[in-house]
Amino acid sequence: MAKWQDRTALMLGKEGLEKLAKAHVLVIGLGGVGAYAAEQLCRAGIGQLTIVDGDVVEETNRNRQLPALASNEGESKAKILGKRFLDINPDLKIKVINEYLKDERMVEILNESAYDYVVDAIDTLTPKVFLISHSLQLKLPIVSSMGAGGKFDPSQVQSCDISKSYNCRLAKMIRKRLHKLGIREGIKVVFSPEEVDPIRVRIEESRNKKSAVGTISYMPPVFGCYCASVVIQDLLRKTID
Repeated sequence: MAKWQDRTALMLGKEGLEKLAKAHVLVIGLGGVGAYAAEQLCRAGIGQLTIVDGDVVEETNRNRQLPALASNEGESKAKILGKRFLDINPDLKIKVINEYLKDERMVEILNESAYDYVVDAIDTLTPKVFLISHSLQLKLPIVSSMGAGGKFDPSQVQSCDISKSYNCRLAKMIRKRLHKLGIREGIKVVFSPEEVDPIRVRIEESRNKKSAVGTISYMPPVFGCYCASVVIQDLLRKTID
């Protein structure tokens, strides 16, 4: 055990650390939620990470996203985080995929390895539904982040099966699309039922989106940390070869 893992060992014991060290987690989407989820997995001692995002750091990311600094605007989020995670755990096995995943390519990535868990932190609807449905088809455990935008109260964030989520517009749209595919349950989600004040939403056409939603610095990280906790707790309950 490396010295930097001493406090984690006090929490989990040697067996727990060994389970996490054997695990391979796929994180797709490295924005406000996904980057924090991936970092907490790295710091907890997950032995292998595959991280995926084709986006670059923009000035508007700085209020909430882990890799976003004035000094690295225009640089790949995935590459920044890959380097950062190796600085946390030099023994980490990490694969960095600097791409936007669609359809066949997403299926290819899902089939590339025997992942122990998938974290869905995609913020656009169609690829999100595609990832969830194909992860289920491949019997890959998945936790999916719902909308953190417009939310303000971290005490309302919770995790449940998607069938029990409520008062979240993104979750509602995803449930509707999944129902058309014959999927009604079996996906863990992190969501908040907090009402979104319409004043926090601005109509604004951009790539893949028709509106901009206000965000406060701590909410996407809270969602990301919650996603990481779901993964870690589930992994500690199972046997990993």
